[in-house]
Amino acid sequence: MALTIISLIKQVPLPSEMRMGEDGLMDRTKAKSIINIDCQFGLEAGLQLKKQYPDSRLIVCSMGPKSFENALRKAISMGYDDAFLLSDRKLGGSDTYATGLALSTMLKHLGFTKNSKDPFIILAGRQTSDGDTAHVPSQVAESIGIPQATFVESVKADGQGNVIAKRIIEGGFQMLKLPMPCVISMTPTGIPPRKSSLIGAIKARALNITTFGIDDIGLGTEKIGLNGSPTIVVKVVNIGSERPPIKMSEGHSEKSLVDNFIANFKIGVNTLEKKEKEERKETERPDFPEKDFRNGSRGILTWAEITNGKISRPSLELLTPARKLATTLGNDTRVLTLVIGKNVRLFARTLIEHGSDEVILVENDRLEEYMVMPFASIFAQVIKERKPEIALFAATTSGRELAPRIGMKTDSGVTADCTGLEIGEYIDKKEKVIYAPILESRRPTYGESKLATILGFVCPQISTARAGTFEIPKLMEGRQGNISEFKPVLDEKDFVVEILQTERGEGGMQNLFDADIVVSGGRGTTVDNLKLVKELTEALRYQGIKAEWASSRPVVDDGIVEYARQIGQTGKTIRPKVYIAVGVSGAIQHLAGMKESEIIIAIDHNPKAHIFHNADFGIVGEYTDILPELIERVKAGFTFGIEANKN
Repeated sequence: MALTIISLIKQVPLPSEMRMGEDGLMDRTKAKSIINIDCQFGLEAGLQLKKQYPDSRLIVCSMGPKSFENALRKAISMGYDDAFLLSDRKLGGSDTYATGLALSTMLKHLGFTKNSKDPFIILAGRQTSDGDTAHVPSQVAESIGIPQATFVESVKADGQGNVIAKRIIEGGFQMLKLPMPCVISMTPTGIPPRKSSLIGAIKARALNITTFGIDDIGLGTEKIGLNGSPTIVVKVVNIGSERPPIKMSEGHSEKSLVDNFIANFKIGVNTLEKKEKEERKETERPDFPEKDFRNGSRGILTWAEITNGKISRPSLELLTPARKLATTLGNDTRVLTLVIGKNVRLFARTLIEHGSDEVILVENDRLEEYMVMPFASIFAQVIKERKPEIALFAATTSGRELAPRIGMKTDSGVTADCTGLEIGEYIDKKEKVIYAPILESRRPTYGESKLATILGFVCPQISTARAGTFEIPKLMEGRQGNISEFKPVLDEKDFVVEILQTERGEGGMQNLFDADIVVSGGRGTTVDNLKLVKELTEALRYQGIKAEWASSRPVVDDGIVEYARQIGQTGKTIRPKVYIAVGVSGAIQHLAGMKESEIIIAIDHNPKAHIFHNADFGIVGEYTDILPELIERVKAGFTFGIEANKN
């Protein structure tokens, strides 16, 4: 029984070449394209598994236009054996739900089902750069009905029909054992992808790529394409910086540069020139009838994720938009929170006092640790009974894999990593109806350069919210609410994944949210493994300041710092009083995690670094020269305007 290793890849446009069309949506037709970076790590993981199983067959699959053959041939040149492309105009405009459905249908057409006699592994990238959703691996796994592990850093087979995967989680990692067949999505922190070989390139040019249309694989049009997808993108706008011009330090030495910085800091930030608002042309609302598509679904369901014996902070943050949405919807709309685990009743009162109207408890010793398959099944059962119109999850590593798997079970679309959630309406000029009320989910996309508004037309409308975006609602002691129990039907097949090890420390995670000052090191601070960054943090703590250190993604990718300290689009979103970016270039993905800071200070040797366009104060200088001087000033009492913590 030979093993088959399947890699799912996507060809993506370079974000720098994306343009907005006249319809307000993105036009990628003229943009240069590459294999999505995360997918490249998935390809390499497959080639590494081939070393363990020399007789295994390597195939690569994709869905897209004919031009995607370029990416497939690239995979062949790296060492893959066969390539399959699903290409059909009727797939145009498909959301992630429709994409996952289409890809899984093609794989099942090729004979890869949960009942396959021969073992197979499906590999994918964690997410794609043009969407950043991380949905499709979960959706493919659910559609085929097989286990999954997402956010995986390394993978190997144990020779007994299982896969051992190291999965990144907040504050640490998990070691999982999954039976084949299974789906694994890889982070870009594994073994870097290899280059094409000459023999591989010759083979790639000669290979006949098998191309399917939807009729070939027996896929109808009901749930694919723009019309069949449960979600649509209705608007995309540019994201711009709202900070005033930066104050750059001047001086001929590190001492004079720091002196000038402190003098500038004491004066304060520059003021932002008020721009006259452009006159908005109010379009007359057409006299169309309103259509309530909810079919009786009511209420908002949230998930309280339990980690380290506590309700995770992002889960509490969810209650802020949930309460706001409930208030807007009116008619006594209730906020329900589902808690799954062992001995979780003790969390119910806290959730109610933070805003839940009802806490639904699922208590079972087997559910002490989060596992995506049984948790997804329980959610689907609760949704079937309670029929919520909206379901919200925190965009943690667990929430980002759980929500799309639930969405596949309920035929709902999912909007990922949202920074805004509001109730609005959708004017359908074609049908001449107004869909209302409807959830408007807003999320950064295309490398954080655009803000997309996405609507879902199937209940529950599911969204994940970026951690750190919303404040935790104030605790209202004595607030009353209901506590109920739910008894799910548990299927033994949902417990096939074994957790071998869990390492989860605080790792600075909670402190990053609570700190008044965060000192973040980028690639420019790796010369001493962030030693000076840590020393500056310690100097601030000695002065009684709540300070913490963090890093940018390249430092995490290089294995120098743990993932729990990563700031940015794929890490933490924080809003300290002062954010000190040291040796950080200022990639838009990093800015996503720190742009809400009250004051941003940038220190970099490159005067043209992008970070200086998004900061309030700047110092151009070498990391090893500026930070020692700054540390001495802190030791002498300079604390960036923050008063010492008296507790």
